[in-house]
Amino acid sequence: MNDIARLFQAFVAPSIFVSATALLMLSVNVRLMGIVSRLRQYVHARHEAAKAGRSLEAEAYTAQIESIERRAELIRRCFLSALISLCCSITSCLLLGLGLYRQRAAIAAVIVFIAALFCLLAAGVYYMREVMVSLSSVREESRDIRFMDIQVISRTPGDPR
Repeated sequence: MNDIARLFQAFVAPSIFVSATALLMLSVNVRLMGIVSRLRQYVHARHEAAKAGRSLEAEAYTAQIESIERRAELIRRCFLSALISLCCSITSCLLLGLGLYRQRAAIAAVIVFIAALFCLLAAGVYYMREVMVSLSSVREESRDIRFMDIQVISRTPGDPR
């Protein structure tokens, strides 16, 4: 009976990190969905502008698409690091349980858990980098004269826009 209590105690510490990592992944997934949605809007708008012969507008959208793709790459790296951390945390839980019976498994659990923490740290760094540049696309768009001039130039009398 004492071994069962120790087994559950061994599972508790890494399981806290499983929960924390899962919450981080949920947050990152929401950001990724927003980025992908915005990216699809810009790709469609660029296509419409190119089809209509508005090359300045198409160039402006291309610049925004490149900016959003850089953000998406940071979020992808964050998500991947968090997934690796999650897998390592779960693996360390299993190894800790086995470590009650095999000393080498306990040592392996510690090593895997440390790897999980480093991956979680990497995910946090990527997330911070993405958050720091998250408003750059909006700022660039608001300052981009090609967007401002397009609204004035592309309107014709009677145009409902």
